[in-house]
Amino acid sequence: MILKKFLPILLLLTSFSFYAQNEGMKDKKEQIKALKVAFLTTELNLTATEAAKFWPIYNTFDDKQFELRHKKMKVYFSRMNDDSINKMSEKEASALLIQIESTDEELFLLRKKFTKNLREVLPAVKIIKLRKSEDDFNRKLLHQYRNKNKNK
Repeated sequence: MILKKFLPILLLLTSFSFYAQNEGMKDKKEQIKALKVAFLTTELNLTATEAAKFWPIYNTFDDKQFELRHKKMKVYFSRMNDDSINKMSEKEASALLIQIESTDEELFLLRKKFTKNLREVLPAVKIIKLRKSEDDFNRKLLHQYRNKNKNK
């Protein structure tokens, strides 16, 4: 239960380290995307018809989600280092909190629209399986990242 709450945050924070390495980030993002496509394809066992309709919807969703998480949230987290937080007025903190909540809501609405679009293409069981498979992939990716850092 706790892991489910913190996993997206951990993935978000680890992705910022990728962001710092701008040139390498594009390569890593493409590698991760290719691994994710292979993983989801295997896990979902999509028919050719389902795959033809699913991937354009998924890729659009994934790109928008990435943009929201990495571009908007990066700005928020850059303002949240210890010095900035300690110097932040209550008014500034309140404004930042409103911006973060707004982005969270955008992410929620994006996911909701994505699910609605998928209902036209996939049965509900496969949509649920997709959510589980995404979580499994993220967990696997995080595990590999941790193991890579332990070996350094």
